[in-house]
Amino acid sequence: MIATAVTSSTAPCFIGSISDIQAGLGHEVEGEGHTMGTDLGLLVLRITIGLLFAAHGAQKAFGWWGGPGFSGWTNAVANMGWYPARDWALLSIAAELGGGLLLAAGLVTPFAAAVLVAQSIVIIKGAHLRNGFWNGKGGIEYPLTLGLGAVALYLAGPGAFSFDRALGVSFGLPIQITALAVALIGAMVAILWPAHAPGRRAAHA
Repeated sequence: MIATAVTSSTAPCFIGSISDIQAGLGHEVEGEGHTMGTDLGLLVLRITIGLLFAAHGAQKAFGWWGGPGFSGWTNAVANMGWYPARDWALLSIAAELGGGLLLAAGLVTPFAAAVLVAQSIVIIKGAHLRNGFWNGKGGIEYPLTLGLGAVALYLAGPGAFSFDRALGVSFGLPIQITALAVALIGAMVAILWPAHAPGRRAAHA
């Protein structure tokens, strides 16, 4: 009788707690139209995409995790035709490392995402497009995946679990569109730059 009573009294509590979790995940966040599950999904996506970008930036800047380090990356940038190579190397590192950390934190998210979208376009065109699609052959698969993740976060926003939300920071649609437009213009300039770089002509004279 005692065992039966314990079982019957504890089972509803357990079932209730599962129901609470499910209800919480499906609960709409006030003023946002997001569920908690959506916000958790955005958090996971933001941290994953942001830290992967930041890790690539750290490889280029510091040589961590088998990366080329700053001198090696500067040489690679020069070989891809961007002069002055040091300046372009610094710019790409700032985009990946700085933009990645900001995206992971959910801080000034539209700007961080726009910068990373632009960086993805440049790196795809400069280093991967000629190798086809698959990552195993140095193709566009991996940078395209990261870039599309940044696009998704630019469109969806940072979610509830972000510094933007905690600080009450928000950006209107005109500002977000302007940020993306400026980033894309910068990407186009970077893509076209090697064909007109005076340093490259001097180096190959």
